Amino acid sequence: MRIDYHTHHERCGHAVGTLEQYVQRGVELGLEQLGLSDHLPLLHVDPDTYYPEMAMPLSELPRYVDECLNLKERYRGRIELRVGLEADYIEGYEEQIRELLAPYPWDYLIGSVHFLGEWDITDFRQTQGWEGQDVMEVYRRYYDAVRKSALSGLYDIIGHMDVIKRFGYGPQTPEGKAKVRAMELEALSAIAGSGIAMELNASGLTKPCAEMFPAEHVLQQALKLGIPLTLGSDAHDPMKLGDGLQEARSMLWHTGFRELAVFEGRVRTLVPFEL
Repeated sequence: MRIDYHTHHERCGHAVGTLEQYVQRGVELGLEQLGLSDHLPLLHVDPDTYYPEMAMPLSELPRYVDECLNLKERYRGRIELRVGLEADYIEGYEEQIRELLAPYPWDYLIGSVHFLGEWDITDFRQTQGWEGQDVMEVYRRYYDAVRKSALSGLYDIIGHMDVIKRFGYGPQTPEGKAKVRAMELEALSAIAGSGIAMELNASGLTKPCAEMFPAEHVLQQALKLGIPLTLGSDAHDPMKLGDGLQEARSMLWHTGFRELAVFEGRVRTLVPFEL
């Protein structure tokens, strides 16, 4: 089973390529399932005054879904398309997110924590936000948000679970690292208790952390807790579709996973995979 469930497209402002270009590339690569999962419009910041090109405009959301559904039919029999969205978890905005998502026939929804308040910890333009911060407190806030996103009932998949490490900020002492592992385990326990899946996101291989999201030790805990895993390249360019996913499959296999989570109509199925 060859899948890629995490992709971004020109509508979000910081990616290139049309949806159809991604689909065509998926066919070229021999993917069996391709998930289209652009960014939910931002609800908690003013898009006119905030950092530009963060997510698709609100007016584009229905057009995005319509185009996804159209492509799903047009390419039926050549590749299985799944209509998804990466929907930021913003504490305090759960009902607004729920209402915005409700009208559409999603196959799956990825819940990702990018924001702590108005600070996007994954944006290279905002790394100055770490200056003067208590690193452990930032990590505490982040993993608390991941835990709450898992318990919100909004999502089918938790996205890039330890993305907070992206730029290399984090505790350096054994004691600090142990505290972070405890935070990770608490978040994983919430994910397991909620019954939802996680993704292994290969994009971290090309980031300063040089490590997938999540790290191998997190996957080991996820396996023990029975959390299903799916795969995503987080491609922002059609030519990068599937990048790192062979390494991701290998990591999952050697960790002990033998099945991948796939979705249709927000119903999860586990399918076997091989290297």
